[in-house]
Amino acid sequence: MSISESESAVMQVLWGSSPLSAEDIVAALGDTRQWQEATVKTLLNRLLNKGAVAAEKQGRRYLYRPLLARDDYVHGESRNLIDRLFGGRVAPLVAHFSAHRKLSKKDIAELKRLIAELPDER
Repeated sequence: MSISESESAVMQVLWGSSPLSAEDIVAALGDTRQWQEATVKTLLNRLLNKGAVAAEKQGRRYLYRPLLARDDYVHGESRNLIDRLFGGRVAPLVAHFSAHRKLSKKDIAELKRLIAELPDER
């Protein structure tokens, strides 16, 4: 499922708390986006058509909740990034960040810990 950056902002709000109305989402995005309710409703309709969210009518408004799990979205997006930019390999991605000094000592320690925890059959 392809989700735009703007749609992703709406999904982030819904993953944090749901169900929410379009008005609730506008309020939650208020600090980072200056979107009107009509903009959010357009994004919600796109997400509905993609099957990423569900809507339930409550009185005169709709409440929205995510159908797409955040973990599934992150997995798909990260897989696409690695496939597109690094030929499906993680090592060149890490090497890229290392070469550009984007790995802190904490990042390096975490990577070492994760590698040590990998099962041998990988």
